[in-house]
Amino acid sequence: MSAIFRILFLAAGAITALFVARDALNFTIIQTFVAVLLVTAIVGVGSFWSQRRKT
Repeated sequence: MSAIFRILFLAAGAITALFVARDALNFTIIQTFVAVLLVTAIVGVGSFWSQRRKT
């Protein structure tokens, strides 16, 4: 589980760094928000993928 979170935050950090400077005070907050968005996107794609395979 820890490895999944590390990969997720690595991706979220890279995406966040495109829009916010790493030394900004709110970088970790925005990184966490992006990580939540990534989890939501992954779960959404997974649910739609399982729906598509059943039909």
